[in-house]
Amino acid sequence: MGNDPDRALANLRGAVEAAAAEAGLPLTALKDATAFIGLAGMNVARDEARLRAALPYARIHADDDRPACVVGALGEGVAGWLLAIGTGTIVAATDGTAYRYVGSWGFHLADQGSGAWLGRGALDFALQCHDRVLPHSDLTRALLADFGDDPEALVSFSLTAQPGDYAAFAPKVIAAAEAGDRHAQALMQEGAAYYLRALKALDFAPGDPLCLLGGIGPHYARYLPEDHLSGLIAARGTALDGAFHLVCKAAAEEVLP
Repeated sequence: MGNDPDRALANLRGAVEAAAAEAGLPLTALKDATAFIGLAGMNVARDEARLRAALPYARIHADDDRPACVVGALGEGVAGWLLAIGTGTIVAATDGTAYRYVGSWGFHLADQGSGAWLGRGALDFALQCHDRVLPHSDLTRALLADFGDDPEALVSFSLTAQPGDYAAFAPKVIAAAEAGDRHAQALMQEGAAYYLRALKALDFAPGDPLCLLGGIGPHYARYLPEDHLSGLIAARGTALDGAFHLVCKAAAEEVLP
């Protein structure tokens, strides 16, 4: 459940309580219910017992957030490949039954090409430009201006910044890349190169069904080879849809003789 499991549990219980209240149900109405809970950073062996103790459900099927995202985007039992790119990344392949993944090791060691990665990389470029190691661009000037043209303020920001804080700069990177900014385009091209390697590791071939998802994912289409986009498909639904399918499947299996 990430770096702050206590906070994650509190937020999750708050969401369950709010949903029950909106539906006009007491929490006791969930005592016979089955839940599927998919959280980024979930370690089932470590976290499932804490979920069971903290939440009012009779049965909890816990996993990380990737299966629900894949099923929601591609559909239950459907084969395909997925690049779900937002603050973090999910790079996945499925034959409709089993799932395979690349990456998803978290911001500090992975999440290449993600919103957080783009934001951090752009700030790195801004400091290099301040040091005259690289020539400035419109993007790097704008980013330094966000910190009052004070590189020490940028460094102070970095000492406590979380992935979401870095990802807040990703829209500026994407817009700058579309406008032809050299540093922004270099970041997008580097991210796309990583995704090409990741897809290859998952045995993707041009023409295979590929879904680009998330706030960042579709923006990589212009940086991927045309043949990789020949099988491009739209997402069928959301991770919430995927979680609903998975919990229905789990509940049905529970009642089978």
